[in-house]
Amino acid sequence: MNNSKKIIKLLGEKSVVKQEVFRICKQQFDCLKSVSSNFAAELQNQITDNHVKIEFSEKGDYEAHLKFSGDTLIFHMHSNTFTFDKSHNIWNSSYIKENPYRAYCGVINVYNFLSDSIKYNRENDLGFLIARIFVNKDTHFFTEGNGKMSFLYNSIENSKLNKETFEHILQELMLYAIDFELQTPPLQEVQVVSVHQIQELSKKMKLKTSKKLGYKFSNEK
Repeated sequence: MNNSKKIIKLLGEKSVVKQEVFRICKQQFDCLKSVSSNFAAELQNQITDNHVKIEFSEKGDYEAHLKFSGDTLIFHMHSNTFTFDKSHNIWNSSYIKENPYRAYCGVINVYNFLSDSIKYNRENDLGFLIARIFVNKDTHFFTEGNGKMSFLYNSIENSKLNKETFEHILQELMLYAIDFELQTPPLQEVQVVSVHQIQELSKKMKLKTSKKLGYKFSNEK
């Protein structure tokens, strides 16, 4: 087979699959946005404290925010399609071995930020990637992440996305974010502050903040 035929063959196989994966992932991301919006409204109706706000907002085709009091989950769909290193355990699945193109996935990243970081546009504040949702052309999926996202849906062969699955994933993500408390580092780690930093704090509240409050710990690279 000459190179031209190889190119045509690959375009007719891999490229078609990648485009299909993108379309499926976008459909599922839209489903996730719909589930998040409805769940936010449902929870807000049950909240009796006027100071506790649960709000969903879209930030374009590939990003959405779910704010619940001091936490915000940011959902971001990547526009590209990915596969996995040969050492990844996905290749041990008989479902993937039967058709390796099933390993091509779109990905939805879920980040946890402090709501004030976004409200006050604190550009130096840190968020955490707490989950990744990988979706293939058959709407099968698996998750990686913190808490229950590390093990609840770790079989792409047996897990398929739908509205009910997204509802469960969303609830687990919110519970994880709520339980992940804001922490202050030891005093010795944050005693030294420059004039510039304190001036910037006064102007734009720019001291770096995350759920580990203050500067990055000395042992964090």
